[in-house]
Amino acid sequence: MAAPLTIAGVSDAAEQISDIYAGKYGIDRNDDWFLLKLQEELGELSQAHLRLSGRGRGEATEQDRGDEAADVLCMLLLYCRRFGIDPEEAVRRKWLAWLEPAD
Repeated sequence: MAAPLTIAGVSDAAEQISDIYAGKYGIDRNDDWFLLKLQEELGELSQAHLRLSGRGRGEATEQDRGDEAADVLCMLLLYCRRFGIDPEEAVRRKWLAWLEPAD
């Protein structure tokens, strides 16, 4: 049985994989690259969604949608890492604060 995933663990693995990818293809990952790559992956998720809903050309599977969602997640974690954003703290501050009792 695989160990449970954590945001930190996925982020660490995504960085290692991104390093391999950049080395293999000679990619200079500057600040813009992280945002543009995230946008590219979101576009691919949108494309899979449209295909699955019958509003896009070609065919897609639920696995395609899941794979593209994973790409978006990992690229978002890489973006956060690049700019020193703690995703757990950001989620606590922006989202989970809604679950705390009002003063």
